[in-house]
Amino acid sequence: MNTYKILLLLMGLSIMGCSDLEENPVGLLSPEGFFSTPEDIQLAVNASLTHAINEEVWGRKLSVALMLRSDMVNLNSTQTRRVEMNMHTITGDNEMVYDPWTRIYLGIAAANNAIAGAEDVAADDDVKNPVTAQAYFARAFYYFHLVRLFGDVPYIDTPVSDIQAASNLSNTPEAEVYANIISDLEYAEQWLTNTVTSRATPSKAAAKSYLALVYLTMAGNTPGSPYFQMAYDKAKEVITNKGTYGVDLDPDFQTLFNADKIDNSPEPIFVLDYNNNEAPDNAYDQIAPMTGIRGDNDGGNGGWSVSTPTLAVYNSFDQDDYRTRVSFQTEALINDVYVDFTNFQSSGHEHAQNAPYIAKYLRFPGDYARGNKRATSHNYSMIRYAEVLLIAAEAGVEVGAADALDLLNEVRGRARNGGESTNGGYVPETIAPSAVPADLTSITVADVLEERRIELAFECKRWYDIKRRELGDVVFSASGYEGAKADWNASVDYDTPIPQDEIDRNPNLNN
Repeated sequence: MNTYKILLLLMGLSIMGCSDLEENPVGLLSPEGFFSTPEDIQLAVNASLTHAINEEVWGRKLSVALMLRSDMVNLNSTQTRRVEMNMHTITGDNEMVYDPWTRIYLGIAAANNAIAGAEDVAADDDVKNPVTAQAYFARAFYYFHLVRLFGDVPYIDTPVSDIQAASNLSNTPEAEVYANIISDLEYAEQWLTNTVTSRATPSKAAAKSYLALVYLTMAGNTPGSPYFQMAYDKAKEVITNKGTYGVDLDPDFQTLFNADKIDNSPEPIFVLDYNNNEAPDNAYDQIAPMTGIRGDNDGGNGGWSVSTPTLAVYNSFDQDDYRTRVSFQTEALINDVYVDFTNFQSSGHEHAQNAPYIAKYLRFPGDYARGNKRATSHNYSMIRYAEVLLIAAEAGVEVGAADALDLLNEVRGRARNGGESTNGGYVPETIAPSAVPADLTSITVADVLEERRIELAFECKRWYDIKRRELGDVVFSASGYEGAKADWNASVDYDTPIPQDEIDRNPNLNN
């Protein structure tokens, strides 16, 4: 049993569909004899990217873990696996560690099958390579999550046929993993198309945007790092050519979190797109119920109140900033009465909190939303144009770029537009433009990080920012938004422990 379990990461198993990916179960793919056309490559690519929307990755296990590890989302639960994430006492026995690890490697395995199988396809490069480049992008996408989570990890870039050899894999140094990620993204950058029908399909802009973010991450908190210039330059390639790539800021911030409108938005660059398919293991989108209000019977039978902001987080936002209105739910229908957040506990549930909740995934989940707003039709932006502007701004500050301030202010300027949001609940209304947030007149790295905190709130970015900028000692102190995290230890807690089951089967992974 252990021999086969050791690398579930060997399989390219697709168990659920995605609305913009072909719904075809792949099972255990072997490149030999399967691949003969570019469509076969696409099938394996679709299998790879489908793993990302599984419940074990963005469906809730990884996404919610990233939220809890940040300083923006607190926990209303006593389940050990979640408490460990929230308090930074994470062990290798935690299923929120093991499940994403396994599922991500399944996605990598499917990408490896696509890349290897492409060698057997007799087609012109301009036909075959743009499809194969999607697999390179997918592999880089998955490894970028792994290396930021775990540091050194096993790097596998070919289909594995020798189980015994796979059983003795060692970790690849973090720097080498990053080098391989860059190589994959450079191939994707070369061959992916400028525009795509669905933003769930990787594009040239997606490859460039991720390269910029990879370089920014590699620069870390090291002044003078050459990676800052590389991040700035690559982000500017997207910004300068936004017309060619069909990307831009959406005029209305709320549209980015409206499942009925986001497909037509120019802002998402690469998304994970959910639909109404429910796999036997419930592998679908559950972020909305995890962040939803207990007892709320307006449009979804209420949520589970598991992951919610503290009142201090809400108060840290400017109440006149349109993004505050979009990001937080301050009203709910409980016991058939609309109440504000000071009365959310009137539902009577122990998990209910009298504090504003995360609204980005609650208000407009789309036609596919089921009870508790599960199985939504959300497009989750893995990277969007506003973040590219902020990458260029942050790196620009580090390298003394003259336009760094303008890039940040462009993001703030969009927030002043107002738009079609709500007044804290679910009833849409037109919010007039305002003078808030005003343009900054000077810029520091701290300004950009704060802008990222506001603009990208609850989009599972904050933990990665805390890690790359080494902010833990400050944000998890008594002055932090959630108060002191007594067990926080910067010497060990920036990295996630490798699953203990994997180490038990292969002690090399503990070296």
